[in-house]
Amino acid sequence: MEHLRERVHNVQPWGEIHGMHEGEQFLKAHDIGRILEVDLSTVYRMAESGRLPALKVGRQWRFPAEKIASLFGVDDVSPQSVASRKALRLTATAALPYLELGAELLGVMMVVTDIAGEPAVDIVNPCPWFRQHADDPSLLAECLADWKQLFEDPDFALSFHSGPLGFDRVRTFVRVGPQLVGMLVAGGIAASDDDPRELHHLDDDGRTKVLTALPVMAARLSLLAAKNLSGIDRRSAS
Repeated sequence: MEHLRERVHNVQPWGEIHGMHEGEQFLKAHDIGRILEVDLSTVYRMAESGRLPALKVGRQWRFPAEKIASLFGVDDVSPQSVASRKALRLTATAALPYLELGAELLGVMMVVTDIAGEPAVDIVNPCPWFRQHADDPSLLAECLADWKQLFEDPDFALSFHSGPLGFDRVRTFVRVGPQLVGMLVAGGIAASDDDPRELHHLDDDGRTKVLTALPVMAARLSLLAAKNLSGIDRRSAS
């Protein structure tokens, strides 16, 4: 969520509100607070100053959902989706030692992303090549695009595929019940032995271990995510 907070400070005043028609979906102030992880007083100040697209109805502020989603690069700003993203971040943060150990033992780098391909935590156990290029903004952009495409891939089969960066990766999903809330990706794996880059190298046995372990790890993340989401829902209802 840090990237959203940074964008908040860079948003130009919205000015007059145009193009708000009947049938358009609007969010309430507490929905905006959940998305940006700020208190209501901050939301009201941003609406008053024109830094958020908003319409005042009586004494209440309403925020056009489509414009908010576009402004902050969020695909889904529904309360359920926002709660799911928060639960996933809490889950990934709490499970970070588990992820670090699993990635090291399997010899891969790992990341947990949300449904938009945004990482919920930093990549763990990155290969040397990735660490050397981690400050390159084009690398991050390619990773984000690849993770988003991976999530949207209709093929649910668990298998290794080479991505746009030329190394192999495999993904499985994190679920809360039937709902997909995120993805666990193992990558940074050399597609062939003659790749000159310092990537992670796995033999056939190593790849089999990854394919066996990844669903187990995702299942544990799913259980924790369900508990976290339940806790968020109870607090929201109180």
